[in-house]
Amino acid sequence: MRKLTWGRLVSGVAAVAIFAGGCSPVSWQAQAQTAPVPALFTSDIHFEPFWDPAKAVRLAAAPVNEWEEILAAPDSADRQAQWAAVNQKCPTRGEDTNHALLISSLHAIHAQAADAKFAVVSGDLIAHSFTCKFSAVFPHAQPGDSRAFVEKTIDFVMASLREAIPGVPVYAQLGNNDSDCEDYQLDPNSEFLSAMGKTMTADLTAGERAAAEKDFTADGDYSAKLPAPIAHGRLLTLDDLFLSRRYATCGGKDDENAGKAQIAWLKTQLDMARHNKEQVWVMAHIPTGVDAYATAKKAADFCTKGKAQMFLSSDSLDETLTAYSDVIRLVIFGHTHMDELRLLHDTKQGVAVKLVSSITPINGNNPSFTLAKVDPATAALSDYRVIAAADKTGSSWSEEYDFDQTYKEPAFTAASLSRVIAGFKDDPGAKTSASQSYIHNYGTGTGARELNLFWPLYVCSLANNEAEPFRGCVCAILKP
Repeated sequence: MRKLTWGRLVSGVAAVAIFAGGCSPVSWQAQAQTAPVPALFTSDIHFEPFWDPAKAVRLAAAPVNEWEEILAAPDSADRQAQWAAVNQKCPTRGEDTNHALLISSLHAIHAQAADAKFAVVSGDLIAHSFTCKFSAVFPHAQPGDSRAFVEKTIDFVMASLREAIPGVPVYAQLGNNDSDCEDYQLDPNSEFLSAMGKTMTADLTAGERAAAEKDFTADGDYSAKLPAPIAHGRLLTLDDLFLSRRYATCGGKDDENAGKAQIAWLKTQLDMARHNKEQVWVMAHIPTGVDAYATAKKAADFCTKGKAQMFLSSDSLDETLTAYSDVIRLVIFGHTHMDELRLLHDTKQGVAVKLVSSITPINGNNPSFTLAKVDPATAALSDYRVIAAADKTGSSWSEEYDFDQTYKEPAFTAASLSRVIAGFKDDPGAKTSASQSYIHNYGTGTGARELNLFWPLYVCSLANNEAEPFRGCVCAILKP
């Protein structure tokens, strides 16, 4: 792969500044142990390798380490006409991340996340309608060619991200689009998952990698230690496509066994974490609970004739996560492309949930990523900042907002989110500065004004993950 031009980082200056201030090496070490650990959160990159179809033909024939050179070359003379023909056969609601936007986002990540100790990617690395576009560009493809191109595309995205933050472990998961067959379709124990397991777990320690690759081949799951100085931290990540209400095998059949096996794996891992007194993060792609946007679209008068539209096929993941609220410090999802928060309730302490906004602008949002700060002693998310592009091309990047400064909360914990959501619930007209900030930041860089139209319904989805509590919340707010 042709190296991207990042420039050289100078680390010695910071050390000189610390000691020039009179801190002894001992006091500096103590401060370092308690200082927040910086981390990068990103999701839904949705890289589009078909944007220049003629280049896509060259990409298919080339090894991944030559992709950057091919993509950086001038556009093909008939690119627009060829791309229009592909879109006519495979219409989508917008355009995903082309090469120029990918490079822009990687440069922004390199500049903004240079001090990150680790990164998480919560799924959907490849473009929407990938299989259809492949068939349009390669009408005479042989069996296996599509899977090979999917694998190479994912490998390219992951290699590019790792190059942007060299030396930083990247823990990644697949999303519903990341499949060798169709969207929301995938086979467990497949050659595709076996290949992707090697890519997703490449930054794990040698002692963890063999077990992680085996687990990933089975159901797209793996376990990894969170890096020092986070004390006793562990990341459990799963491809919850198998739990989606839309899931089917590559043959188009229903199969509950993969999802049941995934929940069993998660419970086993959480039991071990509880026994070992570990502090756990759980990462998947598709959120638990109610899809408020889809619910609002289907029923204008929800309390008389509406039905909650759920993201997953059952409450099994939600119930598992809440049952281990004493162990889990954070849950991370993607999928909606928007910047969101959630709270999982139980009888103990609840679980804080962060939905990470997308790089792709296909849903009308500007591209963005999140810079997090983690308390090394508790593994709690102490704060985060969202970095957003000024437009959908990524012409420039700047801070969208800071959680602590916006909501006046000391950390992103279950207790803090309970207070924030209670404030939203007490403001059905979305008049407060906190509500307006959330609505503006929801569609990063754009101000999602449509959220005003179903704000009470949306707010009820933030802390009511099951259908009936959600209905009770909505109808209590909207009652005459």
